[in-house]
Amino acid sequence: MKTIGYAAFDSKSELKPYSFERRDLRENDIAIDIKYCGVCHSDLHQAHNDWHGSMYPLVPGHEIVGIVSDVGSSVKKYKKGDTVAVGCMVDSCQECAPCHDHEEQFCEQGSTQTYNSKDRIDESITYGGYSNHIVVREEFVLDIPKTMDLAKVGPILCAGITTYSPLKEWGVEEGDRVGVIGLGGLGHMAVKLASAMGAHVTVFTTSDKKSKDAIDLGADKVVISKDEEQMKSAAKSLDVIIDTVPVAHDLSPYIQTLDIDGTLILVGAIDEIPPFHAGLLLGGRRRVAASVIGGTERTQEVIDFCAEHNIYPECEMIDMQDINTAFERMKNGDVKYRFVIDMESLKEQA
Repeated sequence: MKTIGYAAFDSKSELKPYSFERRDLRENDIAIDIKYCGVCHSDLHQAHNDWHGSMYPLVPGHEIVGIVSDVGSSVKKYKKGDTVAVGCMVDSCQECAPCHDHEEQFCEQGSTQTYNSKDRIDESITYGGYSNHIVVREEFVLDIPKTMDLAKVGPILCAGITTYSPLKEWGVEEGDRVGVIGLGGLGHMAVKLASAMGAHVTVFTTSDKKSKDAIDLGADKVVISKDEEQMKSAAKSLDVIIDTVPVAHDLSPYIQTLDIDGTLILVGAIDEIPPFHAGLLLGGRRRVAASVIGGTERTQEVIDFCAEHNIYPECEMIDMQDINTAFERMKNGDVKYRFVIDMESLKEQA
């Protein structure tokens, strides 16, 4: 299948148009015409090889919404014309214990990522959603409820599941006290989701300019983390903290805001974390944990939860041709809070 997309060809250059062929359908594959694709901060990291594993040319994008255009001979769940989504994974072994538990992100043989990964069968490099078509194994295609605004669904598949998964895993429910560190692409979804679960939500931010936004998004309280007095007043006030900061940072001040048996969960930083004194944990039987995305079952769950509660990420629509400007703005924190690419803008190049 002839496909047009945008790719990084090395770690320094801007993304440029790229023509390539999608594979012919295997019996359990679904072909999708992509309508929208969200822009994740990890796309920027991968394009620039910040994690030292990028394979070029690299077509980013793992927040994909589209229409089924064809199905393989053994596909049962979907048909042409269905509206579907694809998140961060497109395959896994389907045989190990994590896969049987619908935790494919922990596949013992390694899950196949939507882009910058090797196909399990032919070892070709996967290309993502910054393109007009994609071919995906049926088990990794997700339903979109008919009531949803398709243009805003994409970021739920990454920012949504990344924050929903730990909220569910740590059993957040009505009345629990949840902290959210950072109010960006991940953080603003954490606020919306925790609030919809009935939690009392506290946002930690370094900028008092974000206070009104945090309250508008559903937070009950805002703490300026640079203000020592405000941080002291928040001591022992939280049960769970979702830490969305994408770079290394000192956890010590935030650990002290956890009550007994509280947990701080890292979802943003893939980095070496500065050391902190173990007494901060011992003094309250506190924990520091981490979480990544979620399996297909939980990703479907968060889509359905967002549909039920009318939750959407705050999105700014862009054309595919504007992706390099969007990358630069994202690098500078100039987005509220996710970019979404309208793939109609690729038609003139197809």
